[in-house]
Amino acid sequence: MKTIITLATLMALAIYSQLLNAQEVNKNSAIERLIEQKELVINTEKEVLKKEVEAINERLVNNEITKEEAQQLKEEAAKNHALNIENRLAIIENKIALLDRNGWESIQEDPEIWIGIGAKDKDDGDLLFGVRVNSGKERKIKYDRRTTSGLVVAFGFNNVITDGQSLDDSDYKIAGSRFFELGWIWKTRVFKNSNFLRFKYGVSYQSNGLKPTENRYFVENGNQTELEEFRVALDKSKFRMDHIVIPVHFEFGPSRVRETENSIRYYTGRKFRIGIGGYVGTNISTRQKLKYKENGDRIKDKIKRDYNTSDLIYGLSSYIGFGDMSIYAKYDLSPVFKNAETEQNNVSLGIRFDL
Repeated sequence: MKTIITLATLMALAIYSQLLNAQEVNKNSAIERLIEQKELVINTEKEVLKKEVEAINERLVNNEITKEEAQQLKEEAAKNHALNIENRLAIIENKIALLDRNGWESIQEDPEIWIGIGAKDKDDGDLLFGVRVNSGKERKIKYDRRTTSGLVVAFGFNNVITDGQSLDDSDYKIAGSRFFELGWIWKTRVFKNSNFLRFKYGVSYQSNGLKPTENRYFVENGNQTELEEFRVALDKSKFRMDHIVIPVHFEFGPSRVRETENSIRYYTGRKFRIGIGGYVGTNISTRQKLKYKENGDRIKDKIKRDYNTSDLIYGLSSYIGFGDMSIYAKYDLSPVFKNAETEQNNVSLGIRFDL
């Protein structure tokens, strides 16, 4: 009987000792977690302050505020977050002192401390005394989408630049020769927190038309394509080249910023912009259309041939404008005709709409 009592006593003492050790371990673990929360508070407040300063700088770049106003806003933001850090650290220090003084039992009696020691809320953010301090959904500012897309339409006058010849002496009618372009363009903000520089790229259909002067039309003579006078009076003589190209531009210009607590949006409507770049692609079709009257009959000839035109198309292009409309110019570095004795390069000038 005494042996049984002795064993029971020893077992009770062992269990009690383990409970004490467990409580001590839990207390130390809780204190360590609260200490970690201190660093988390500091880093979180600094990150939020950084975002606010970036937003203020963006407003300054877009001339929405003066340098003095920007400096004042930065100082106020820094002061607010410094006070946030000071107050939150004071709360954590008080909880650590309470935990150290009263032990692990105080945690069971105070649910507020439970929340402060590693609870997770439904948004996967750490809660510090009921306040979420590191939830991305709560604190992270959602910037505007870096990439958008839209339609591009352009049209205007077309002609060629010939070695040793000015446009005044061109073989093609200035007003009658035209170009047209239709494409889909993507626009990506180059810098994460600024919309001043954009990278634009996409795919376009280009149609370049030429109307020869002096009742002439194009004729293939071996590997040469030349203009010759037609046998009767022409009502219409038109030469057209169709291309599929990949245009690439760097676009510069200011933008309006609309800022809320949770997002920043950039708008380029009614703002000046300039684009510089080029294009590369392929010739998909070359054709000539002739209208004339012969022996009392009205005849329409549509001739689709190679006409020795260049297969690879590449060149330079640029635009400058306000809002959605721009003045647009492009110049083919690739010659119109391969192996031509006199090189000719297509040039276009017109209006461009980015919709």
